[in-house]
Amino acid sequence: MARMRAVDAAVLILEKEGATQLFGLPGAAINPFYSAMRKHGGVQHVLARHVEAASHMAEGYTRAKAGNIGVCIGTSGPAGTDMITGLYSASADSIPILCITGQAPVAKLHKEDFQAVDIAAVAGSLTKMAVTVMEPAQVPGTFQKAFRLMREGRPGPVLIDLPLDVQQAEIDFDIETYEPMPIARPVASRAQAEKALAMMLEAERPLIVAGGGVINADAAELLVELAEVTGVPVVPTLMGWGTIPDDHRLNAGMVGLQTSHRYGNATMLAGDFVLGIGNRWANRHTGSVETYTRGRTFVHIDIEPTQIGRVFAPDYSIVSDARAALEVLVEVAREWAAEGRVADREPWVEECAARKRTLQRKTHFDDVPIKPQRVYEEMNRAFGPGTRYVTTIGLSQIQAAQLLHVYKPRHWINAGQAGPLGWTLPAALGVATAVPDDQVVALSGDYDFQFLIEELAVGAQFNIPYIHVVVNNSYLGLIRQAQRGFEMDYCVQLAFDNVNSPELDGYGVDHLKVAEGLGCKAVRVTDPADLGAAFEKAKALMAEYRVPVLVEVILERVTNVSMGVEIDGVVEFEELAERGEHAPTALVPLD
Repeated sequence: MARMRAVDAAVLILEKEGATQLFGLPGAAINPFYSAMRKHGGVQHVLARHVEAASHMAEGYTRAKAGNIGVCIGTSGPAGTDMITGLYSASADSIPILCITGQAPVAKLHKEDFQAVDIAAVAGSLTKMAVTVMEPAQVPGTFQKAFRLMREGRPGPVLIDLPLDVQQAEIDFDIETYEPMPIARPVASRAQAEKALAMMLEAERPLIVAGGGVINADAAELLVELAEVTGVPVVPTLMGWGTIPDDHRLNAGMVGLQTSHRYGNATMLAGDFVLGIGNRWANRHTGSVETYTRGRTFVHIDIEPTQIGRVFAPDYSIVSDARAALEVLVEVAREWAAEGRVADREPWVEECAARKRTLQRKTHFDDVPIKPQRVYEEMNRAFGPGTRYVTTIGLSQIQAAQLLHVYKPRHWINAGQAGPLGWTLPAALGVATAVPDDQVVALSGDYDFQFLIEELAVGAQFNIPYIHVVVNNSYLGLIRQAQRGFEMDYCVQLAFDNVNSPELDGYGVDHLKVAEGLGCKAVRVTDPADLGAAFEKAKALMAEYRVPVLVEVILERVTNVSMGVEIDGVVEFEELAERGEHAPTALVPLD
């Protein structure tokens, strides 16, 4: 059996498990691991400028492609604490990432050594496992267990903390006979599928709610097949957006308080049955449980047993992997359809489609400064069905979800529950690293963009091209809108007169100069008529220079975006579409 350092074994295991893309920063307590990476090859590394950003890069890398597990690596102390937001975001959205930290030697862990923090305790509640490995011989088994935990059940992150002496100790290890651990998954039975399907087919106005678990299970095609065989419209959640193409006749639109469609909410309120698959009934989707559930029967399918009943008790539930459940549901549905047991849903489908043709929001405005709705209209024109959008939080995320179009799974990549500011830029770098041949378009407000803006240099250094659309109103827009209930506009303005860029006319930070100073290309737009040309220029610059390209759009300072506290009480602050020219890039022409 081969004799090697524990870190050499760990790097070989990463390669064997297929986790070969790392994002991070070296440091004294993790240098042995970096020496193993250099020695063996087989893994790639992107040098981040901030460890929190590295964790979000790992998230983006995982989210972009089925089977990926992004790895974030850093030294002891603050590197580990910097990873916490990434661990939270990954845990909240069921995203597997592996965080590896260096640590002080075992003998000094209780002596308040330099940068020695109990990171396993800090990260424990945000991970499926957080462990400081105290014995060198346990390193291979710890990594093996980590990969099983990240993949099994509800996916999620793991943190492995490696003391300096543990990393460098020699152990016996045979990588040639190493095998990843088998992954167990709960599977819906035939009887369970028949009961759920019978309940759905007995309803007059049934709906399927498709969550992020369908995407995690790589089961979008089965979801669409179930909808088509049964004729039941689908409501994708924000995390499940892309499970069914936006232009599919059975896509009923998204439901919720913010990231929703007018027709989606209206259809949910008209429905009498909901089959939820791989979703968690998030509060921004449901609003109050009373309004959401009133008059409707619910079946809930989820891979995590304790997710069932967490928000409300369904009428029936199945613990199952989404793909496994959909396989048997489709099998039963096909058999029943062949036997004539599946009713014609055309009147209900047409009713849902009619809402899609009428309940639309206006996007075509010629105002200067630019209204944000026009930005998303022009993005729909400029970026095709293969575009992967990346965003996190704020009015930009909310309105983009209301007005953009998504056609494929993993083409709306979003920090759904945690929504950390600064997430978008590094996550986009992770996505673009995972799918270098795809068009990646990030979307931020100015504050989200500023949070981790230094990571643009990473894209320039490593030639990771993508387009970053920044809608700049020089405001904390979502917080400002939330403050309306307190009758204040307090500590939310980002505007100031920039003495170095007076042409900004009070919009504060000169994002173009910052982006160019970090090695990227940038375009600024102040007139809506120039948006299309700016997006085309950005594509050309990205192709020519192979670096991130910023498209900054100067918006009107204040826009109140559609939202509410109940799905039957969303407030429309702006004009609605009344004619086709009001929403020219809508999925269906306005009736």
